[in-house]
Amino acid sequence: MSQTWENKFSNWTNPPSDTEENKLSNAEQMIKDAIADYPSLANKNIEIFGQGSYANNTNVRLNSDIDICVRLMDTFYYDLPDDMTKEDFNIGPGTNTYSDFKNDVEAAMVKKFGRSDVDRGNKAITIAGNSYRVEADVVPTFEQRRYNKNKAYLSGTQFYPDNGGVVKNWPKQHIENGINKNKNTQRRFKRTVRIFKKLRYEMKDEGYSICDKVPSFLIECLVWNIPNSTLNASNSWYERIKQCVIFLYNATETDEKCSEWGEVSELLYLFKGHSKWTRQDANDFILQAWNYIGYNND
Repeated sequence: MSQTWENKFSNWTNPPSDTEENKLSNAEQMIKDAIADYPSLANKNIEIFGQGSYANNTNVRLNSDIDICVRLMDTFYYDLPDDMTKEDFNIGPGTNTYSDFKNDVEAAMVKKFGRSDVDRGNKAITIAGNSYRVEADVVPTFEQRRYNKNKAYLSGTQFYPDNGGVVKNWPKQHIENGINKNKNTQRRFKRTVRIFKKLRYEMKDEGYSICDKVPSFLIECLVWNIPNSTLNASNSWYERIKQCVIFLYNATETDEKCSEWGEVSELLYLFKGHSKWTRQDANDFILQAWNYIGYNND
């Protein structure tokens, strides 16, 4: 066993420092205050919550940014079962438009932080960081409801980027599933995610271009699909990561082997219909990680 890699993996399991966590929390609270203080938003039913690596406690880098979802609940989008209509669910017309809502959220951020610290992007409104808060991406969304035939529904998010298209996500289901897997793996799920994310950053710094094709979100989802038995086995991080790499490489060799893999929410497929990454990207990254760590010399 390589003691150097064992020590490095062990160090990589740790989340950011308390100081960094405070700066993340400060950014989140200031965004909540901005929404609460803006007249046209103050009386709407809005949920504000963290999403992404910060909310999932899998962020790894100092000065990392934070994703904050601002979800309007007064108006929602929906998906219905086949052969059913909105009348079956007593769904009436909405009272808000998404473009107006995003404009209001942007105006609230400008009022709170100033125009120079607010940048409206295609999907998110970015708030500049400083010594008190980290950079934050504020994502205005509507609630997205996925109904089933008994009229119950799952609650997610939906929004429309300025440049077109539609994005649906399930951030709360992602968080809940991650917490449960972490409990079932002696807290090794999130620690393993941090190790693979930091490994990706180190390889990227060393010039491995494959890392640009494997975003941190994909890393987290790949680890999500590793069986709990693999995460719970082994007495060292060196050997545990080795077994994870072996599993991921074999399982992503062909489309058929991982066609049913889901994102952490288990409400979207990981590879089917995705344009941001491919199964081959994941397999190439895993193989290069194997060689980078030096497992091929064991």
